[in-house]
Amino acid sequence: MKVVDVRSLALPEIKIIRYGRFPDERGYFAEHFRKSDFAGNAKLDFLKNVEFLQCNESRSNPGTIRGLHFQWNPYQGKMVRILQGRMVDLVLDIRKGSPNLGKIVGYDMPANHNADYGEWLWVPPGFAHGNFYPQLSHIEYFCSGEYSPRCESGISPLAADIDWSIFDPGLREEFDKLISGDPLISDKDRNGHTIASWMEHPDSEQFLYRK
Repeated sequence: MKVVDVRSLALPEIKIIRYGRFPDERGYFAEHFRKSDFAGNAKLDFLKNVEFLQCNESRSNPGTIRGLHFQWNPYQGKMVRILQGRMVDLVLDIRKGSPNLGKIVGYDMPANHNADYGEWLWVPPGFAHGNFYPQLSHIEYFCSGEYSPRCESGISPLAADIDWSIFDPGLREEFDKLISGDPLISDKDRNGHTIASWMEHPDSEQFLYRK
């Protein structure tokens, strides 16, 4: 795996991992994951003790909103990439005591098959994850814990107390336009917690900020 670049978003624990593609007249080849390369790269120390146990894929129609989901027992980090279409990823800090508690960031991930790189987005435990899709899209994501329906919850992406202050203004405008129409969102996600109601829930103690 050719790791081209690793960088942080405005929430510094959220990472973008860019990997190289090898194009020619036929198309391209890419090795998008190799465990030994992740373990041996100092720029990826944040993944040093992470083992991926499950891989999921998802297809979303235009106008879909998913999230904002999180899990404990076992904790579940996610490494996400776009295969087709365009995804805007949403990541929200839910760690009690965090200076960024309640803040959300977005990252625009269009599928560009002509680029000489692809990208992973890493979301560690302690953050709620979701996305919205302006067009028909297909994604893949690795999980560091197996799905546990008894130990999952979510913040509604429509919650009025989410802090959008560090969110890209252009992406926020797209999100607001989407929700002002008739977005495709499950009742479970629409009616998820607010930040305040989750902070009052006993299980919110599962996610604590540690320097």
